[in-house]
This record gives sequence, structure tokens and C-alpha cells, in this order.
Amino acid sequence: MTETRNGLTDNELILGYKNGDYSCFEALLARHQAKVYGYIFSVVKDKDISDDIFQDTFYKVVTTINDGFYKDENKFIHWVMRIAHNLIVDYFRRNNKMPMVPNRPDCNVVDTLKIPDDNIEKEIIRRQSSQNVRKLVKMLPPEQRRVVILRHYGKCDFKDIAARTGVSINTALGRMRYAIINLRRLAAEHHMTIEL
Repeated sequence: MTETRNGLTDNELILGYKNGDYSCFEALLARHQAKVYGYIFSVVKDKDISDDIFQDTFYKVVTTINDGFYKDENKFIHWVMRIAHNLIVDYFRRNNKMPMVPNRPDCNVVDTLKIPDDNIEKEIIRRQSSQNVRKLVKMLPPEQRRVVILRHYGKCDFKDIAARTGVSINTALGRMRYAIINLRRLAAEHHMTIEL
């Protein structure tokens, strides 16, 4: 099935996927996974971490497309690579490691080495948001709550979540997506500020 999609452009595949043809997304993934994964691994140099960042990258891609926020600018792979890059930077920030900056003209060192400018007000807002999220997570349906807890508090990747909950990776991703949608809805209903 994927072979019949090879002649289509990225944007045609995205349109097909948005119209319910999931084989179009499989074709997109097959077309770009080597480049995206290769870039991630070249920076983090760890297979397990690269796997996690790769999964998170395409989770963000799927979520953005499904939510209708993807802009068709004929730059799909550049957009995906930027998502991967940002997730790599987030990983290094969380782990207080200095990222290795690839020696390429398209890599902006300033984007990679952002200096934190947090102040007390931002920290208070962040803590309040975190408390709000914890309250709202308790209101989620049990299967969504479990995925959120395993992912964000247990730091599990989606492969582990799928194994622990006895579902496929796609089901785990879907539950996470619906959990985020529900958290945003609940936050609006309860007039809470959250960062997701």
C-alpha cells in the first residue's frame, strides 16, 4: 500500500492522512524516518534516548496535523526536523548536559544554547500550572490518567506505556492525545492556567 503513495508529495500525503487514509502517514514516516532518526542519533549518541525523541517527534507531528494546526508550506521535513531539534534541546536542558552542536550551516547555535532567563514570577507561575495539571489529571478517565502519569511523571516512553497498559503504541498515543484535549477543556471549564 505504501508503494502506491511514493509518487505523492508530502502535502498530498498529509491531506490523504487528514481525510482518513492512514497509509498516507505510513508513507510519510517511511520517507523521512531515516533522516529524522539519523539526525537525532547523531546529536544524542544514545539509541534509547534517540528512540524516545523520535517517537515524541512524530507524536507532536500527528497531534499538530490532527488538531488542524499544520500549515501547508511545502516544508514538511524542515518542520519535522525543527520539532526533533527542539526536543533534543529540551532533553539536554532537563539533564543539564551541554548539547553537541552539529557542524552544519543550517544549525543555529543560538537556538541550541538558549540561556535561561527564569525569574521568581515565572517560577511561581510554573509551580501553579504544575499544581493545576495535577488536579486536572485526577479528573481524566482512568485509561487517559494512567498514560499521562506514566509519560510525564514516570518518564516512560510510549513503547513502555503500551507494554504496561496492554495496548498498542497507537492506542497509547491516542489516549495521550485525548488526555491533552481533555486537560485543556477541563482547564478552561475550571478557569485554570496550565502549560502543556
